[in-house]
Amino acid sequence: MTHEIDPNSIYQDIGVTPVINAAGPITMFGGTKLRPEVHSAMNAASQTMIDLHQLNDKAGEILASYAGAEAGMVTSGSAGALILQAAAVVAGSDKKKMRKLPNTEGMRNEIIIHNIHRFPYDQCYTAVGAKLIGVGDFLRCLPWELEGAINENTAAIAYLDAPFVSRNAMPLKEVVEIAHAHDLPVIVDAATMIPPRSNFTKYIDQGADLVLYSGGKGIRGPQGTGIMVGRKDLIQAARDNASPNQFIGRGLKVSKEEIIGLLQSVELLMATDEDEETAIFRDLSQMVVDALIELPGLEVSIEHDYKNYLIPTAVFRFTKDWNGPSRDTVLDRMKQGETPVYLYWLCGPDTLAVDPLNVDQDEMRVVISRLLEELTKKN
Repeated sequence: MTHEIDPNSIYQDIGVTPVINAAGPITMFGGTKLRPEVHSAMNAASQTMIDLHQLNDKAGEILASYAGAEAGMVTSGSAGALILQAAAVVAGSDKKKMRKLPNTEGMRNEIIIHNIHRFPYDQCYTAVGAKLIGVGDFLRCLPWELEGAINENTAAIAYLDAPFVSRNAMPLKEVVEIAHAHDLPVIVDAATMIPPRSNFTKYIDQGADLVLYSGGKGIRGPQGTGIMVGRKDLIQAARDNASPNQFIGRGLKVSKEEIIGLLQSVELLMATDEDEETAIFRDLSQMVVDALIELPGLEVSIEHDYKNYLIPTAVFRFTKDWNGPSRDTVLDRMKQGETPVYLYWLCGPDTLAVDPLNVDQDEMRVVISRLLEELTKKN
């Protein structure tokens, strides 16, 4: 006999405090809420045993069909996909090279990356023994700088597409043209770039050879999953280096339940009308704007540009006329209390945002109440 489990008490019973995550699909706050259908699919998958290689084959075919790619695979998050991207371009499917990793002596082991695309997770590339070669400066990269870094040790060119990443980087199409002229693959990190759904095909259409996405962000799949699509030979190399095979990616396991949950999440995402979903997020964000718009010294608006804000997001900026508590004080105070509220803070030193992806109407009312309380407090 089964019984209903309270989603809050399951954490409270072990001393963990539930929070309201208005910061978006941030890993440290639990990613995103799974749809009920995904729960059901994962529960059903847990009761049957399968051949994991066959499941990976079929899952890859399905994901590739959505992306318009030759092949695909499920990875252990987008960070796991970064490791497998590097393993695929450095060692390929050569078992002698695969066994040596992270010792890459004698291999083509350099991955070129825009300096303005350097980010905390690029360590995943070096985890397999690859060396990152930065090009350009902190503002831009020019074609001659990219070409000048290519040599006999170059294995690939990496490209990051993410919110708030400098738009002065070379366009992906231009990077692809230069790379392919030298018979080099372009490996793309687009972990956070869904929605919009059109980004499933965007990077492959522009010639990228491997593209990764997080499964636990906008796709709303299991948090520990990711997607990688691209050239058939490179996907095969990534799979050869990955679990359940006994090479450098052995620890990057993805369970059969997670694979099914991710497939179900992608199917549901693609079956959902994007305009209708966007309207829901806009209405939730408008609740915040309506509540804060008259506070003197705040600039409050809904932003949705598919570059920095991938869904309609309530953004408020502390102007020079603001006389209340500082931005960081508000951010910290919101995390305190009986129900901690986390806001999005990576949008600038004088800016905070309320991302509605993980917030329902009742939770949004709590967010607004707490915001009004903290914003109107004396310093």
